[in-house]
Amino acid sequence: MKLADKVALITGAGSGIGRGSALLFAREGARIAAADIDEQSAAQTVDLIESQGGRAMAIRADVSSPDDAQAMVEAAARRFGTIDILYNNAAIEGPICFAAQISVAQFDHVIGVNLRGTWLGMKYALPIMMANRSGAILNVSSLAGLRATPGGAVYCASKFGVIALTQAVAIEYGKYNIRANCIVPGWIETPMVHRLFGATLPPSSATAPPLRRIGQPQDVARAALFLASEDANYITGTVFPVDGGINAGDRGP
Repeated sequence: MKLADKVALITGAGSGIGRGSALLFAREGARIAAADIDEQSAAQTVDLIESQGGRAMAIRADVSSPDDAQAMVEAAARRFGTIDILYNNAAIEGPICFAAQISVAQFDHVIGVNLRGTWLGMKYALPIMMANRSGAILNVSSLAGLRATPGGAVYCASKFGVIALTQAVAIEYGKYNIRANCIVPGWIETPMVHRLFGATLPPSSATAPPLRRIGQPQDVARAALFLASEDANYITGTVFPVDGGINAGDRGP
């Protein structure tokens, strides 16, 4: 098992990429702290893990709240003794409109969850990892963190910021044997994508990635497993696309 005896705190673990990763990490031996703003969905993830013989706990947390983020980290460390892996996956899409049409409240909310929430998780988990002289941090950005899109100004800003934040932490904490890497999913079939596109999921034939299919949460989970494991013990500060090849550039018909 790649994560035997490890403790992984995963945010947004109640659905989509977070749930898929929690299930895979548990199968690979990790004890899972499944955090989500929807405590019922986090509990359902825990039930799935425990039905397969794994160990897990559910935590209700709004990652944009400093008090919730601190309590989340403390609860996971108290239950399982430490935190070896922090997987900042929780995110929201925010409004789809041009920049001047975004309200101040909308802007603050998206930045609060996607960027500040990522920072807060690290702020409270890093001292534990520093004491252990070991740790793996996975932060989830987006293709929108590499390429701006019209109508996505605040989401793009938050996800560009996650990449910079990850690389800064990789530089600052490498001396403690703490690794920080950034996963960049492409089109992945998740509740967020369904909210944006309904039953007709991207990509269309015009925007299909070279692999010609929409990704699944387990595609991201397998990449996350690699980055969290000892297989990646000399990898830090990377931006790791899981996008079916979209990031390779424009293609012809």
